[in-house]
Amino acid sequence: MESKTFAIITDIHSNLASLTKALAIIDERNGVDQIICLGDCFALGPEPEKTLEMLRTIQDCIFIRGNHDRYLLEKLWEDELPSLEGMDPYDPICQTIVQNEKWTADLLGQEGREFCSTMKIAHREIIGKTLVEFTHAWYKRDDKPPSATEALLWRDHVLVSNPGVEKVIFIHGHVHVPRHQIIENLTILCQGATGLPFDRDPRGSVAFLTLDNNEVKWDVDRYDYDMEITTDQLEKRKPPFYTNLKNTIKFASIRNDL
Repeated sequence: MESKTFAIITDIHSNLASLTKALAIIDERNGVDQIICLGDCFALGPEPEKTLEMLRTIQDCIFIRGNHDRYLLEKLWEDELPSLEGMDPYDPICQTIVQNEKWTADLLGQEGREFCSTMKIAHREIIGKTLVEFTHAWYKRDDKPPSATEALLWRDHVLVSNPGVEKVIFIHGHVHVPRHQIIENLTILCQGATGLPFDRDPRGSVAFLTLDNNEVKWDVDRYDYDMEITTDQLEKRKPPFYTNLKNTIKFASIRNDL
């Protein structure tokens, strides 16, 4: 295949209202060949059950596992001193996020665990002379994307293994902020986040990548959605960390207020 268009969602974090809008945008777009979800589908947000229900309706979607999806599988909260992403396990913020992970897992139940267990670590395709790799953060680790130096070393390995490839594209989620970095024949992309942006722009995002005759088109659609639905649900259900999450959604920045 010499041409293909991907639609990409990532870091939904149980924000059903934003996910609903993102999928509507994808449905309205002509020529989408494949939908990719880059992980962190659940945890933090107020609607894990309905998010799972909606994700399961997407036909032929490729799901990549995020670190929060992994926490649900590993039952992070059962560790002696649970921590995540290098946080101090005695930090009240860390402890409350861990409580949120358990709250989410209890609501999703075995059905949610089975859904997360089928997710991929990474997905790779070669379109013409362009190789594109999708991961949550990286195949080596799911909680920190590669630095430019690491990505270049990875690219060199990819080119040796695939001698017909001329361009390499690496697409990740996890950081919740946009990234568009071009180094020689390597392009590193991140759209931000569908459900929980951290770039001070509260709009959700869905991205479209088109590869056509070795040309690369990257289009990020930042959209408004009814944030009050999400914040009202957080207030109604009061999951652990919900005050922080209400402010994170409002200000689109990491908040440390419990």
